[in-house]
Amino acid sequence: MAEAVEEAVGQPDQGLSNTLKDLFAGAVGGVAQVLIGQPFDIVKVRLQTTSQYKGALDGATQILKTEGASAFYKGTLTPLIGIGACVSVQFGAFNYARRAFEARNASQQHKSVQDIASQPQPLAYWQYYAAGAFAGISNTVLSSPIEHIRIRLQTQPHGAGRLYKGPLDCIAKLSRSPSVAKGLYRGTSVTFMREAQAYGFWFLSFEYMMQSDAKRNSVARKDIPTWKIATYGGLAGEFLWISSYPFDVVKSKMQTDGFGDKQRYKSMRDAFAQTYKQEGMLGFWRGVGPTLLRAMPVSAGTFAVVEVTMRLIS
Repeated sequence: MAEAVEEAVGQPDQGLSNTLKDLFAGAVGGVAQVLIGQPFDIVKVRLQTTSQYKGALDGATQILKTEGASAFYKGTLTPLIGIGACVSVQFGAFNYARRAFEARNASQQHKSVQDIASQPQPLAYWQYYAAGAFAGISNTVLSSPIEHIRIRLQTQPHGAGRLYKGPLDCIAKLSRSPSVAKGLYRGTSVTFMREAQAYGFWFLSFEYMMQSDAKRNSVARKDIPTWKIATYGGLAGEFLWISSYPFDVVKSKMQTDGFGDKQRYKSMRDAFAQTYKQEGMLGFWRGVGPTLLRAMPVSAGTFAVVEVTMRLIS
């Protein structure tokens, strides 16, 4: 496998250049993702963690009425920096794994390094899923605390009842409650499961649609127009959330839970059990409406920006 990875990245300088390009394009896509999706995300989190709203429209209306328009961008600074890093890692890890699989496949066909570089072969679809899952798992060390901080800031009381002054204060308090592992990184176990499933389907569905288009129209991938890339990216976002949403609900419940005597969920397993007991199967799909509504433009923007950025810097 080590030889396959070496072949996948080519010469050391070329491999580093490819990785840096992937990371940069992902970071640009991540910034676009946050700016487009943050208003939808706060409604989703409120619906997942409280029962005070009748639905997505009611939630958005009440937030606007009681907290003002700026409330839709509560906690944006942390994800703006952090999600940019997360998406950067996602695309960097995915493309690294993709090149490793390409080299592995080529070596089994006894192709040379030059053949791999000049004519990379599409992966089997299970390999795209595995590369996407690898990207999600690689990303979890960043996404788990970043999303925890964002959720705490999004769900804290408005006005005088605020619990955190800002992201840094939130990090400090979570790290002491009662420790970094059980405070700041609460919910990481279910985040691993969500990220692997979500990004496995995200990259798999996008690559399937892109390759099908290229084959159907007899064009190179680089010649697929941006509007189609955005459309396929948006649809991939729908597959991402449909495949992983129950994990996200449990993650949100764990990351808004209290500490000490106020802690409601003892573990991920307990959170799943309590949700099912109290809300049934529908409890795992609360807030899915605004999530799917958000997924289309967010994912479309992410893939379109990343693809265009890669074309410009390649």
